[in-house]
Amino acid sequence: MSNIAKNWRTLSGENHWEGLLNPLPPELRTYINHYGEMAEATYDAYIKTTPSRNAGNCKYARKNLLEKCGLLQGQPLNHYTVTKYMYATSAIALPGAFVTSSAPQAWSKKSNWIGFIGVATDEGKKALGRRDILVAWRGTVNPSDMVHDSEFVLVSAPIIFGENHKDDPKVHDGWYSIYTTNDVNTRYNKTSARDQAMEEVKELVEKYKHEEISLTITGHSMGAAIATLNAVDIILKGLNKLSSSQPPKVCAVTVFGFASPKVGDSGFKKVFNSLKELYFLRINNVPDVVPKYPLIGYSDVGSELEIDTLKSPYLKGPGNPGIWHNMEGYMHGIAGVQTSLLGGFKLEINRDLSLINKFGDILDDKYGIPGFWWGERNNGMVQKLDGTWELRDHEEDVDV
Repeated sequence: MSNIAKNWRTLSGENHWEGLLNPLPPELRTYINHYGEMAEATYDAYIKTTPSRNAGNCKYARKNLLEKCGLLQGQPLNHYTVTKYMYATSAIALPGAFVTSSAPQAWSKKSNWIGFIGVATDEGKKALGRRDILVAWRGTVNPSDMVHDSEFVLVSAPIIFGENHKDDPKVHDGWYSIYTTNDVNTRYNKTSARDQAMEEVKELVEKYKHEEISLTITGHSMGAAIATLNAVDIILKGLNKLSSSQPPKVCAVTVFGFASPKVGDSGFKKVFNSLKELYFLRINNVPDVVPKYPLIGYSDVGSELEIDTLKSPYLKGPGNPGIWHNMEGYMHGIAGVQTSLLGGFKLEINRDLSLINKFGDILDDKYGIPGFWWGERNNGMVQKLDGTWELRDHEEDVDV
């Protein structure tokens, strides 16, 4: 951990991870998986049970999120105070992006919990080497919709780039809509997910402007795509600039995008590459098709880390698209995938194998870990004093 605190700028991409990706040093494996766990928390805490009035919301209050997701015990890098929950709506139908409650008294028919913002505690700051401001975006929850079959049309993004940008950057219509759409008739989306995130980042940067700070954005699949838009937006709006210092100080913005599809066209890539404070590591699993999409009209951005979970002897083979796209599978791959020169697969950092089966039956049966083991006790049903049962699958959070 001391190496991580000392070398955090390099690990966060100061040199765009040059010379570090093949093979990865152990501290970079740990560091990437730390942000992967934050992205994974957005799945762990998401309510997918459609009969629940809370479907599409978060199970836990902010103060309990990381603890209830099992991220604090023995993991000093993960110590953050969660300061903000973000909610999204969309002007278009994007299959698989949202879960909507079928209950008559649904918490919301138009909004979904889309992620959270946190800031490193003093303990976290010590382990990370600075006060990290984290934004974690949730990915698509329905495995059958991981490869989206709609809304690949490219659109202008004036909310991010302004009107009539000289490079005419265009981005994916669906993700832009989720990021920027608001609905004044809702409780949770009177402002867009974008505005919620930008306001909170601005406040946290101002609060900690006298400390060494960083901005790190993470997400998996759709969440990685939205994280990319968010990072570009932050820099273009100057939210990473500390104007109180002379000369003005700029803090780095790093994106760890897991299984990220492509986000924009060549104009978007040109703008992206012009942002010198932006560092983006795309982590792609060789058999996963999602990072290859959309196929036409889109450009890759950032640096690429390629893993190959097909090489792992710990997993059942050969798998299927859902397994290859699985977030825990990605973190397992980061923990041990090696180059062909070093041969096969060897775990380089200690990552609990049982985690692989949280949301799938992926781990080889010889390890004796049940598949799909992550879930609330009794699916959130709680027995009351009179012996009857009631669904309590959500902790109300006062900040909405």
